[in-house]
Amino acid sequence: MGYYSSIYFRSQIRGPFDPGVPLPKHDLPRIQEAKTFSYWLGTIGDPQLGPLYLGWSGVLSLAFGFIAIEIIGLNMWASVDWDPYAFVRNIAFLSLDPPPAEYGLNPFVPLGDGGWWILAGFFLTTSILLWWVRSYSRARALGLGTHTSWAFASAIFLYLSLGLFRPILMGSWSEAVPFGLITHLNWTASVSVLYGNWYYNPFHMLSIVFLYGSTMLFAMHGATILAVSRFGGEREAEEIVDRGTAAERAGLFWRWTMGFNASYESIHRWAWWFAVLTTFTGAIGVLLTGTVVDNWYLWGVKHGIAPSYPSVYPDFPIPNDAMRGAVGQ
Repeated sequence: MGYYSSIYFRSQIRGPFDPGVPLPKHDLPRIQEAKTFSYWLGTIGDPQLGPLYLGWSGVLSLAFGFIAIEIIGLNMWASVDWDPYAFVRNIAFLSLDPPPAEYGLNPFVPLGDGGWWILAGFFLTTSILLWWVRSYSRARALGLGTHTSWAFASAIFLYLSLGLFRPILMGSWSEAVPFGLITHLNWTASVSVLYGNWYYNPFHMLSIVFLYGSTMLFAMHGATILAVSRFGGEREAEEIVDRGTAAERAGLFWRWTMGFNASYESIHRWAWWFAVLTTFTGAIGVLLTGTVVDNWYLWGVKHGIAPSYPSVYPDFPIPNDAMRGAVGQ
């Protein structure tokens, strides 16, 4: 059926099994060489299963990540006395917390008093960094650009700012984010209150702009490619260097709609930068909170971006008689 009848119609086309480009001689071999396809995977992406390449960085990353998840999960389970029902019921509220403030940056903390959090953070961070090595090395081995790796590095920068860089700058592991769903959100809310409302943090504002902007750009681009797929719009690389009917119609649509359009090549650069700057500017805002700026609301008042609210309740001296009995008199 060659006619793309509606947005709900999706033909699942399967070509011959693709084993991938040859690997360099020093690389480990790929696994899952069997010619396997999945209909359900094909409904959301490529129906082909495998081949898969892990390499030393992939194997170590998965191993370290498994250890981190085990530490977090078992500590959460232990917190409900190993009750499986309570564990499942309360999973969103369970938490593995960092050491209290009195330990400072001491890495040798009793396991039951935050030491497990330090161990979990070490293994999780190592796993993430090894996965970055994997993404970078795979891109180089396949002759790709390393844009994906550096976009991933921006997200890692935010992760490290929350759990490593800012606590070091603040002098205490207690400033880090706990491992947990609701407790993570509670940490965000409490930090915003303690430091005068994060909404007045200009780097938080930039992060939100780039977040919403990147979703808009990706939605616009994805919709455009789907709209011109009947003209071969999915062959973007070809139409970047040799503009065809799909690129011309897509460009004409956006010029008519907005008065401006990006090219097949430039839209990817716009979306890449917007996505990368979401986490990068967010990380800068995190690092400045409590280290350079103690109260973002007062900072916003000083720089004219936040209103200065009048004092609703004037100073009122409390009579001495009113304090009788308050302190055991």
